[in-house]
Amino acid sequence: MNPVRVGVIGIGNMGWHHARVLSLLRDAELVGVADPDEARGRLAVEQFDCRWFPAYEDLLSEVEAVCIAVPTLLHHRVGMACLQAGVHVLIEKPIAATQEEAADLIGAAEAAGRLLQVGHIERFNPAFRELLRVVANEEVVVLEARRHSPNADRANDVSVVLDLMIHDIDLVLELAASPVVRLAAAGGRSSDGPIDYVNATLGFANGVVASLTASKMAHRKIRSLSAHCRSSLMETDFLNRNLRIHRRSHESVSADHGELLYRNDGFIEEVSTTSIEPLYAELEHFLQCVRGRETPAVDGLQASRALQLADLIEQCVEQPNLCMALEAPI
Repeated sequence: MNPVRVGVIGIGNMGWHHARVLSLLRDAELVGVADPDEARGRLAVEQFDCRWFPAYEDLLSEVEAVCIAVPTLLHHRVGMACLQAGVHVLIEKPIAATQEEAADLIGAAEAAGRLLQVGHIERFNPAFRELLRVVANEEVVVLEARRHSPNADRANDVSVVLDLMIHDIDLVLELAASPVVRLAAAGGRSSDGPIDYVNATLGFANGVVASLTASKMAHRKIRSLSAHCRSSLMETDFLNRNLRIHRRSHESVSADHGELLYRNDGFIEEVSTTSIEPLYAELEHFLQCVRGRETPAVDGLQASRALQLADLIEQCVEQPNLCMALEAPI
């Protein structure tokens, strides 16, 4: 079977990695990259043996599928053009800047009969995949996510909610497997510009509570998600791609005369995960979806749900002391 002809639109930091991985996949032919930056485009030609298109519109007739990695405010315009041209789309998170734009993209994909997948890449982190498998046999009570970064120059067109926290919104929605019925949030900004630190609490219909913290003011990078269950604590480190499970134990050993030698109050399981790069797994999945062999891990509707909650969290931050009981669960 011939490789899927793919292009990358936007070759900033994330788009560059899309091009790098696609150039290595046997099931993909990286036809070209589109970006108005000539120096960046010519460097991509040298690195990935592909073509450079200054205008993304000229790329669309050459490919079956595209990966869109432009700034969030351009997602709607570029995504609509691609779908209307009959091209399958993987668009970086968040799906769009607003709910209305997300709805347009979902409608365009349905009208064109084309794939719309959204790049919530942590779904493909080996540690999360293992957590999802293990937690299926547990009763989750509380989910706790932390996503901290030193203040970076990337993604300064959106808040920390849309840049970082939206990853964890998507993950806790998948883990809780229940509608959100209430939420609260607090945060702010360290200077002029978008919100750059937030703490949010989500309450689910099944009783699960999720606490999420995202910050661009941290002094070190943190990417963690813990699942507090009735009989265990599961700690996931996305940076090191590992999972630890803490379980209770009340085993004790006594000597012949009854004195206590030692007592074990718990033990820790170190769960092995694969070393596969999450983006590699995500793009392989996208190609399988284009082939019709799989369905998207995160489609437009799922991504739109995460975006809706992100919008509400931002509203709570901008209106201190606001706590929302949602009339229509999300």
